[in-house]
Amino acid sequence: MRPIFQAYLMIFILGNLVASQSSGWKYAINTTIINFNNEKMQITWATRELFPNENVSFFYTFDEGKHKVWKSCTTYLLDQDYNSGCLFKTEGPTLAISIRNSKGSEELFSKKLKSDFYIKPNRPENVTFFWKEDTVTVSCNKPERAARCLRLELQYKSKFDKEWQSRTSKCCSVAEQGFDPRKCYSFRVRLGRLVPYCNVVNYTSDWEAETFWMNGMLLDSCDDDTTSQSNTVIVLSCLLAVLLMMLILLILLCKWQRVQMSILPAIPDPKYLFADLFNDHNGNLQEWLDKNDQVVLQTKLEYEEPESITEAESQQEDGKNSDKQEPLEKTFTFSGAAENNDIKAAEVACLKPTSNTMVSFAGFHILRNDDTYVML
Repeated sequence: MRPIFQAYLMIFILGNLVASQSSGWKYAINTTIINFNNEKMQITWATRELFPNENVSFFYTFDEGKHKVWKSCTTYLLDQDYNSGCLFKTEGPTLAISIRNSKGSEELFSKKLKSDFYIKPNRPENVTFFWKEDTVTVSCNKPERAARCLRLELQYKSKFDKEWQSRTSKCCSVAEQGFDPRKCYSFRVRLGRLVPYCNVVNYTSDWEAETFWMNGMLLDSCDDDTTSQSNTVIVLSCLLAVLLMMLILLILLCKWQRVQMSILPAIPDPKYLFADLFNDHNGNLQEWLDKNDQVVLQTKLEYEEPESITEAESQQEDGKNSDKQEPLEKTFTFSGAAENNDIKAAEVACLKPTSNTMVSFAGFHILRNDDTYVML
């Protein structure tokens, strides 16, 4: 079946060439013919080289009979204000073109061709990626016409590759394996026409939008992987730096506390030693002193009587032992009569001895002057 198809193709090409030559032309014109997905035709020529001083006109027809109806181009492609091509709708498989002078009266070039042999397919639609372990399968929608003439091409590369790696398969699915799950890959796909069975020119569609995948996960770009890794390194570095700074500050604080205690000893806060001064008297020192004087005086009076009795007994014993000795000094004692005296007089007698008096206590004799106070 295939040899028959090849033979038919060669006959068609030769017939097309003979038909072109049989029409004859004044100029040898090289044209570029593109049939966009069998929807629109675009034919261009090098007008500045072929017709430097003339603006040519273009006519075409899809009729195959003897009585052809020629249509003039309505959408010209310009090159420096000169007609260099024409864009028109595809209306059939057989096309005849004619390039004429500006008035259309003289034919400069003519050609017959099969428009189906110059098809440039559209981009693949609805491209999907299916991952299974290290294998990816890429598929797209199947075109409605001439799907057997199409091939799906997959190209991919990692961020470490300089060149694209290609894989081609029948429309409309292609599979490839051996992908490293730790790497990010860029993928792009396009459709191409078989040459020479379906096209005489190797036309492929434009590339579908590039996508980025890593271990079955779609990414915005392969830079995201590098960025995420660098961000992780930055965050960890900052955390380590903060921890190190905190450790250094803690060590310095401990050292400083030791140095401060050795150089500047702690001064007690009087607020806690004299709590009643601040809590009961709001810091009024005189009021606090008056209250404490009364407490001290009351305490002394409670213990006066036993101490006086003890002192009197000591004096009696001393009197027996020193009968022959003349008293050279006065003995100051507290008697039981002190209870009937005024409290202030007792305080003066207790706390402020007279000048050059002898104070006896527990068998001891102490000589005091006017400026000395004795607290019992």
